Amino acid sequence: MKAKKSFGQHFLIQEPIAERLASAINTEGCAAIVEVGPGKGILTKYLLLQSLPVIAIELDRDLIPILEKVFMGSSLRLIQGDILKVHFDEILGSEIQFVIVGNFPYNISSQIVFLGLQHRIRIPFMAGMFQREMASRICSPPGSKEFGIISVLVQAYYVPSLLFQVKPGSFSPPPKVNSSVISLSRYRTEIEGVSFNTLRQVVKMAFSQRRKKLRNTLNPLLPEEVLKEMNVSDLRPEQLTVEQFILLARYVSEVST
Repeated sequence: MKAKKSFGQHFLIQEPIAERLASAINTEGCAAIVEVGPGKGILTKYLLLQSLPVIAIELDRDLIPILEKVFMGSSLRLIQGDILKVHFDEILGSEIQFVIVGNFPYNISSQIVFLGLQHRIRIPFMAGMFQREMASRICSPPGSKEFGIISVLVQAYYVPSLLFQVKPGSFSPPPKVNSSVISLSRYRTEIEGVSFNTLRQVVKMAFSQRRKKLRNTLNPLLPEEVLKEMNVSDLRPEQLTVEQFILLARYVSEVST
């Protein structure tokens, strides 16, 4: 079966890479593994070697019979659907902690990360294949050109780690970009005095014109005196640390209550 451009499909064909990705996941404290886009099941079979139930969510209806045949008699639970529209409470119940893993479709990889952030209280760990540029943005430290909105929001709750690089020839068809496998390990679920929505609002506004200084971009939210007091008035957004963004968001929260 040929890959479909409409689904952003690039099937992984290198067994060692699938095995390496599966072995990199941390299932401590979790009761299930959710695989995004199993494709033809190259990663799925290694995930099934783990001691936890595996739920694979595949959007492409044409792949479902193939996966059912390959994993007939296994414990795999296969769901046809869109990972971005799935209700985890219905699939797993409302309390279960789980891992998200997969060879993520590059056209929705950032959305999958934000989905994980939205459900972070239930997802201690994520790992997946990303376009290298996206992986770099997620993992980049403050001060780098790649540091941006997704960097701050992910790093406010998770520790990202670049695990290994993957060449285009490892896929069929080969993508026109290089790929990276990264993991996200949760270190907190909430930030005292700061909601995720407020933090996101501050970060998005700061990076809306990243070449401008914060006294210009954050003016609608924060008075310049406050920015000066925090020694960030003349800085550009990529020069701030994650904790500095959290301090700014906390001020916004306090003022609005």
